[in-house]
Amino acid sequence: MMKKTVSLLFATLLGCVLAVSARAQLVVEIDDGNDNPTPVAVVPFDWAGSGVLPEDVSSIISADLRRSGLIAPVPREDMLSFPKNPEEVSFRDWRMLGTEYVVTGRMQPQANGYLLSFDLTNIFGQRKVFTKQVTGGAQQLRDIAHRAADEIFEAITGIRGAFGTQMVYVQETQRGGQPSYALMLSDIDGARARQIRRFSAPVMSPSWSPNGQEVAYVSFETGRPAIFRENIRTGARQQLTNFKGLNSSPTWSPDGSKLAMVLSKDGNPEIYVLDLASGRFTRMTRHFSIDTEPNWMPDGKSLVFTSDRGGKPQIYQLTLATGQVDRLTFDGDYNARPRVSPDGKTLVMVHRSRGVFTIATMDIVSGQMRVLTETRLDESPSIAPNGAMLMYATKRGSKGILAAVSLDAGVKYSLPSQQGNVREPAWSPYFD
Repeated sequence: MMKKTVSLLFATLLGCVLAVSARAQLVVEIDDGNDNPTPVAVVPFDWAGSGVLPEDVSSIISADLRRSGLIAPVPREDMLSFPKNPEEVSFRDWRMLGTEYVVTGRMQPQANGYLLSFDLTNIFGQRKVFTKQVTGGAQQLRDIAHRAADEIFEAITGIRGAFGTQMVYVQETQRGGQPSYALMLSDIDGARARQIRRFSAPVMSPSWSPNGQEVAYVSFETGRPAIFRENIRTGARQQLTNFKGLNSSPTWSPDGSKLAMVLSKDGNPEIYVLDLASGRFTRMTRHFSIDTEPNWMPDGKSLVFTSDRGGKPQIYQLTLATGQVDRLTFDGDYNARPRVSPDGKTLVMVHRSRGVFTIATMDIVSGQMRVLTETRLDESPSIAPNGAMLMYATKRGSKGILAAVSLDAGVKYSLPSQQGNVREPAWSPYFD
């Protein structure tokens, strides 16, 4: 990964190069959690079928909740009993452990799949919060677990869960002494990683469509950067640009009808918007400096982007209807790769201060900045659809890994790859 001390243009082109192995998995390592997480016991679920289930659904739920940092699952070895339903829950026993909630559940086979019935019980309130059901196919035990974790997490915290979402990322491996690149898809916890497409040339800047069906990305497979869109379910692919010079940073509009991107086809890197139905490109910026890394505001009426028009890379906002450009960031000598929270209130960026690159947030109204990470080369932030967490790329030693942090910086975990270097995470939208 090249250092970001070179020009912003080169950083845009080459700074996020990744590659991939189809069998590689990411492994979650919890680094830090909330100071006062809620103790929750996810009791091993009863199984009404024969044999042993291929996945431990209750363990997956516990891992999801633990990764949020806001919930501390009770270890199984500390549990005094294993109730199957709320009627079997002993409030006294769980209060002795300091447990605030208990999750009980029952798995049973269905035609071509499974049914999970699960309950959430409030120990100190001595009441059942809910009983719910989740169904899934024979290969969807992890999906069942993630959906149940989402329900439990929202009931306890008031925040919609995002455990059932996915991410795309790029991973680099060596094949025959040569770098090999691939675009990967996995659960947000790194499980079930699979290759979308392999490349012999760099691939970068993946971006999800709002409906979760497609990704846009930049590939150098033609000998120069070109933007593609690809349906990750069917593999159908379309090349969208083939201009000389820079073709980079595609990002979908909130309604999925357009892509903002950076093109230098007219001589200078500028922000363009492509209407996907008509194929028409509209130039949005006109400045002698480098304008790059566009990202849409949630209402679709403006773009935030990186520009060095003020002398050093900073973040600006472009109102599409009027063409007005306003500078947003002033703290630090480098702010780039802007991303906006789903509620439109928080700007996430790569921030440099005293020569160190970190991930930071800024309140768009007040301008208050907060540094979230502590390592020295953090980049490519991508925000969860619930706005609670973000994924980013960083380094551990010389190896590229992925990491996550909550927007209040209280929760942190990393996802190193079992092989190769990983970069450029893109967190999916909700699929419903």
